[in-house]
Amino acid sequence: MAEQCTHLGSIKEITARTPEGCEECLEIGDTWVHLRLCPRCGHVGCCDPSKNKHATKHFGTTNHPIMQSFQPGESGPERERRR
Repeated sequence: MAEQCTHLGSIKEITARTPEGCEECLEIGDTWVHLRLCPRCGHVGCCDPSKNKHATKHFGTTNHPIMQSFQPGESGPERERRR
């Protein structure tokens, strides 16, 4: 039997801080490919295929280990490999 991820307890019902797009890309006037939401604090960041990779940078600075899709038409948690 597979062990349950210990990070699941950190998921909350959260409101996106910037529902219109990637928080950092909006600040600098840049674009993104897809969006990811941090279910721990509400940060919206761009995914790894985006040139700025703000969702991964958010993980690197906060150590918030789970993200979910915030892209219209997508759903479910994302499992992008972290280095």
